Amino acid sequence: MARPFLAARPDCSFLRHGQRRRNRNAASEHAGMSADNLKSPWWVAGGSTIGLIVGNGAIVLFTYGILVGPIVMEFGWTRGIVGTANFFAHVTAAAATPFVGMLIDRYGIRRTSLSFITLFSLSVAAIGLTPASPIMFFLLYALCGLFSAGQTPMPYAKAVSACFDANRGLALGIAMTGVGIGTSLIPRWTQFLVDSYGWREAYFGLGLTTFVIAFPAVALFVGQADGRLSRGSGANAASIPGITARDALASKHFWTIGIASIMFATAVLGTIGHLVPLMVDHGMDRQTAASMMFVVGMSTIIGRLVSGYLLDRFFAPYVAAMFFGLPLLSISLLAGGVSDLAFFFINIGLGLGLGAEIDLMGFLVSRYFGLRAYGQIYGFIFALFAIGSGTGPMLLGFGYDFFGSYNVTHMISIALVFLSTTLLWRLGPYTFPAPHASAAASGRQAMN
Repeated sequence: MARPFLAARPDCSFLRHGQRRRNRNAASEHAGMSADNLKSPWWVAGGSTIGLIVGNGAIVLFTYGILVGPIVMEFGWTRGIVGTANFFAHVTAAAATPFVGMLIDRYGIRRTSLSFITLFSLSVAAIGLTPASPIMFFLLYALCGLFSAGQTPMPYAKAVSACFDANRGLALGIAMTGVGIGTSLIPRWTQFLVDSYGWREAYFGLGLTTFVIAFPAVALFVGQADGRLSRGSGANAASIPGITARDALASKHFWTIGIASIMFATAVLGTIGHLVPLMVDHGMDRQTAASMMFVVGMSTIIGRLVSGYLLDRFFAPYVAAMFFGLPLLSISLLAGGVSDLAFFFINIGLGLGLGAEIDLMGFLVSRYFGLRAYGQIYGFIFALFAIGSGTGPMLLGFGYDFFGSYNVTHMISIALVFLSTTLLWRLGPYTFPAPHASAAASGRQAMN
């Protein structure tokens, strides 16, 4: 008789290999659980969607534009100072993400992620206790960033990649739509909390929201992917397709993807982080500006789904060039005078580009480095992305403080997006293509 649903931790790999009995027994040996209750790996993708609604991007970065105004008003700090706190959060996240990836590779997604989700939720709530000291504000954000490393797309991307191969791009796209949903909903939820209770209470509410949504999603769904790569399944490190983290760090592919990621994140997430104050500066009321972030979030969802579908069919750098051109155009428009209607289309372009970038990171890691050390390698790539995510808002904040506008930083952002697109265009053929992949999709016809 099958055990209760809440106890199930089935191995989803039998769906790909047709070895139902062996994998069910192996999973039982590893976790003492049955494989009968959940028969589709798409539950893992769906659970990832839910968990990423309150991922570190939605909670730390996309609430920045909502909270910066009230914090500046209460303490008299500049936008640059508040942006520096965001920078420290992303630096500590960058430092911790490879370590979290190593823990996930060794101990599994469920055990590692649940611990970090709990700590991340508490650290977000703790920011609401900030005294009138920039140093303490920086420290609290740094602590938040440290624990947010377990709530990045990395563990979710690893779970999905473990359960899918031929449809990996689409599955990653579905999973990563959670970031877009969070981008759409969390800023509006934050604005409601600020308007109703205050910015301190908003941080308390964000911490609680993170725990209530992410913890059950990982416990019930995402963690089931552990059986695919667990030690208990008999799959040792040498039998898993892929290269070691050390070999990846020594490869040109790693640094090409990593440098492209940090440049794109600096430009696009820096711009998105300042969209609300930028729209307010152009005469839009704060409530409408916060609602406009919904457009970014919905566009991110579309970008993830469409790019995920295309990644299974076309060479990834070609997909990157198409999607990265949209934020390039959006930032170019921001450099000139814009209307409220123009902001609508600008936000769409930024969201579509961001949605594709997150899909690309997870997909490129699996295709160029395999799954053997996926957590660690993705962790290093995401660390560079996180540095850019923190650097961008800080640079735009200090640029505004120094020049009195965002025009100079917009020019820098345009150059960064262009360079990141050029780098990815130079990637060669996949090292670990999907079975029966077409020549275009596997990169055999890629430009050198």
